[in-house]
Amino acid sequence: MSAAIEVDGLVKRYGPLAAVDGIRFSVRTGTVFSFLGPNGAGKTTTTEILEGLRRRTEGEVAVLGLDPWTQGRELHQRIGVIPQDFRFFDKITAKEAIEYYRTLFGTKVDPRGLLEQVALADKINARYDTLSGGQKQKFGLALALTNDPEICFLDEPTTGLDPQARRAIWAVIRNLKREGRTVFLTTHYLEEAELLADQVAIIDHGKIIASGSPSEIIEAHGKPARMVVEGSPALAEYLRMNLGAAAIVEDGKVSVTLSNKGDALKILSAIEESGLPWTSFTTTKDTLEDVFVRLVGQMDEGALKSQEAS
Repeated sequence: MSAAIEVDGLVKRYGPLAAVDGIRFSVRTGTVFSFLGPNGAGKTTTTEILEGLRRRTEGEVAVLGLDPWTQGRELHQRIGVIPQDFRFFDKITAKEAIEYYRTLFGTKVDPRGLLEQVALADKINARYDTLSGGQKQKFGLALALTNDPEICFLDEPTTGLDPQARRAIWAVIRNLKREGRTVFLTTHYLEEAELLADQVAIIDHGKIIASGSPSEIIEAHGKPARMVVEGSPALAEYLRMNLGAAAIVEDGKVSVTLSNKGDALKILSAIEESGLPWTSFTTTKDTLEDVFVRLVGQMDEGALKSQEAS
């Protein structure tokens, strides 16, 4: 599969500060790529460089085979962008906005068909200021699709939305992928990235600290699967002594590492044989959010130690 976006050794400096510090990644055509990181990590700077809105200091960047800075005019005809905190003219209707955008891009897109694509056809004559938060985001997505883009840059498109509205946006993103478009998604919702993204890159302090599919990142950086039992510290000791299990007490519960699926049955049998009191159990494994918090925390600790050493 070809790459829609190629980034190699990208650097953006502001004086002595490297907001982006030599990162490299690629985004496959027709996939959802999620770019994650805490505030100030370099996400927005990188995204604006890819969109041709900001000039890089060093490195190579190609979006649809074009240099975003020197070939920005050509690139902007082929990409769609919905910025964070999307806003538009209050009194304009959805139909009027799309007609305005198609004039700018020289396209002949049908407003109703485009609004159907984002599940907003019933609001074709509604003014922007009468729409709900989720409808406004879908309105923004419709405008981003006016020029039939090959890549859609979506900057935190579900921030502040209720769960139902978020899921409606997720459905639109999945449809964009089914149509063969590439989606570059930045989000603070790790669950969202885990559900939607084919590939993820986590950036912190201007460097990419993990990349791959969500499952690959969890496998590489997450803790093993665990069984968590409502029981006493004595139960943890019993499992360690009789099974050689890696059992510890966390938050008043017994947590036992599972090496494979068969371990769960062995542990439950041992718990019953112990005669010790227990009430319930669950099995759990790390999510992308768990891994993200751990990796960013480790980076923050490392940065603090470096400052103290200097």
